[in-house]
Amino acid sequence: MKIIELKDAERVPIDIDARKMCIRPDVELIHLVFSPGETLAKHANPFDVIFYVVEGTGLLEVEEEQKLIEKDTAIEVPANVMRGWKNTGRGNLRVLVIKTMAKL
Repeated sequence: MKIIELKDAERVPIDIDARKMCIRPDVELIHLVFSPGETLAKHANPFDVIFYVVEGTGLLEVEEEQKLIEKDTAIEVPANVMRGWKNTGRGNLRVLVIKTMAKL
């Protein structure tokens, strides 16, 4: 068993609070915290992701589509698709990012 507490997790070198909760060759779990108004610019990655909103409300932009996403919602985004986030709420937006690194 391997346990990683959020306070001890390695930071991801980006402008928002992003922490590596689990890193394996086949999957990664990243915890993001957006302060009110903070954004993560649109970008694409060469792997599928699943976002799970743990707390707050945010605007998710996937390609040209925008959707307001609330707590307790999961969103699947395929590889190589542009995506970005903005915290539109008054409190923190906390998102878990599950990156599926290996294709079946």
